[in-house]
Amino acid sequence: MEPFLTRDGRYLLFNNRNEPPQNTNLHWAQRVDDLTFSYLGEIPGVNTETLEGVPSMDTKGNLYFVSTRSYRETLSTIYSAKVRNGLASAPELVAGVSRRSPGWVNFDAEISADGNTLYFVDGYFGSSNQPHSAILVAAVRSGNGFRRLPDHAQPFAHVNSDWLQYAPSVSSDELELFLTRVKRIEPSAEPAIFRSMRRRVDEPFSVPQRISAIQGFAEAPTLSPDRRSLYYHARVDERFRIQRVTR
Repeated sequence: MEPFLTRDGRYLLFNNRNEPPQNTNLHWAQRVDDLTFSYLGEIPGVNTETLEGVPSMDTKGNLYFVSTRSYRETLSTIYSAKVRNGLASAPELVAGVSRRSPGWVNFDAEISADGNTLYFVDGYFGSSNQPHSAILVAAVRSGNGFRRLPDHAQPFAHVNSDWLQYAPSVSSDELELFLTRVKRIEPSAEPAIFRSMRRRVDEPFSVPQRISAIQGFAEAPTLSPDRRSLYYHARVDERFRIQRVTR
């Protein structure tokens, strides 16, 4: 689940199933061709007995991911680590992202290619295991952490809605956005993958359009470096599989 193709296309990062009793951890595989990757195992140095998932990486090898390891103490879930020569440094909590309010969880995130913008989700769970709301938010680098953009400068004015919006994926130039949406008021609704565009990075993204080539239960898109392939996970016969569509 939750695939992320590194910006050079060499590695596929992902996590195993994120439901109990699984211990959800980060894994990776090396590219052989567009449909073949050689499994390398868990990403060393980042996993714990709590959930680790939704990996992404900038062009400098800085890994970002979601972990629930310290939520009770910090009300935060997004961590980063530097990956060098196949090894990750000790993960550090990403400052300036969390709302630091009980019941609110950042459950998805993706770092931009240059490492200067973090796209993530503000999800409100309350005391439930399922989100009551989920919107996309952006934060820009500030010192060793990030600073959430004010509401009027957020790029998702045309994207966020009464639906749940999550699993953002942005192109390297940050002009194309892919995301997952699902109608929260319909328990039987299946998530689908949408696409949005903008002309400049200081403009908001357009109203999302569903990708018609992807049918059924589908989430968590990630774009190839040449922007011709889109990978995502799909639920097939109650199992999750990584699939691909092309332009």
